[in-house]
Amino acid sequence: MITVERCEKQSEWDDEILNREGHPLQLWGWGELKAAHNWQVDRVLLYESGKVIGLAQMLVRPLPKPFTALVYVPRGPVADEKHRGVVLDELAGYAKQTYGAVTITVEPDWTTMPLGGGWRRSENTILIPRTLILDLRKSEEVLLGDMSKKTRQYIRKSAAENVEIRQVENREELAQCLAIYKETAERANFKLHEDDYYYDVYDKLGDHSPVFAAFQEGRVIAFLWLAISSETAFELYGGMNDDGQRLRINYALKWQVIQTMKKWGLHRYDLNGLLNDGVSTFKQGFASHENMLVGTYDKPLSPLYPLWAKGLPMAKKVIRTIKNR
Repeated sequence: MITVERCEKQSEWDDEILNREGHPLQLWGWGELKAAHNWQVDRVLLYESGKVIGLAQMLVRPLPKPFTALVYVPRGPVADEKHRGVVLDELAGYAKQTYGAVTITVEPDWTTMPLGGGWRRSENTILIPRTLILDLRKSEEVLLGDMSKKTRQYIRKSAAENVEIRQVENREELAQCLAIYKETAERANFKLHEDDYYYDVYDKLGDHSPVFAAFQEGRVIAFLWLAISSETAFELYGGMNDDGQRLRINYALKWQVIQTMKKWGLHRYDLNGLLNDGVSTFKQGFASHENMLVGTYDKPLSPLYPLWAKGLPMAKKVIRTIKNR
C-alpha cells in the first residue's frame, strides 16, 4: 500500500533530498524560485509500510480549458531503482486526481527508465539529456588526463594571468555577473529573465547556489553559477566579457570550480547539456566521454493529450517559458 503525503517543512524536505543524493533542482529553494515566478509547487513524499520510497517536487502550471494543468518534475522524482516504476505511477495518479492535469512530464536524473506504465518519450525536451558528467571521486590528475590537450594548455595559460578566481560574496558582485550575462545572451542570441529572477535564485537557493567569478583589478570578467546538492553540482549560468574572452579565463575558472566542488565533497559535476554549438565544444574539452540521461517522458492523463502533444501554440509557449530557466 503506497500513500502520498504533501511535505510542508523545508528542513524535512531538503534533508530527504540531500540524504538520498537527489538533484539540486529538487531542493526546496528551486521550488520557491518557481513559485515566485508563475508556478505552483507541490512537494510529495511517497510511503510504503511507513518508509519513504520516493519524493518529487512538482511544478504545476494552470492551463486554459479544456487542458486544466501541466505537471512537470525537473530532474525527478528521487527514488531508488527498485521503487522507480511504482513511484512514477503513483505520482501520475496524484497529478490526475489533484490537478486534472493533461499530462505529467518528468525528466529524471537517471540513465534508465522503468518499462511500462503508459509512459512515453516526449519531444518537448526542457533539460537536455545529452550531457557531460564528471566523476569527482577521481583524482585531479585523472580528471586532467581525460581532458583534451588544448583544454589543459588553456587552463595553464589562463591560470597564469593576473586574475583572482573566487566565490561571489555579495549582490554588488552578482550585479556585475548579470551584466556580463546580458552581454553573453546578446552575443549568442538567447533570451533572459528579468534581473529579479536571478536575484531570487541567489536568495532562495542560498548556499545551494554558489556563484564563482574571475576578477581582474576587482572587476568581474567571467562567472559560473551552479546549483548544488550533497552529490551533484549542476551548471546553471555563465558568461564572460571581451577581456575574459581575450584571456580565455573561462578555462581556468571552470577548472577551479570543478576543484572546489571536489574539495566540498560532491561526487558529480554536470556541465548541463550538450548541443552542436561552440559552448558545447568548449565543454567537451573537459572530458573524453559523454553521458546520456533518459530524457523527457510524459504520462498522458487526459483524452486531450494527443492534441497537446502535437504542439499547440499554447503548449509551445509553455515549453519555451520553462526552458528559459
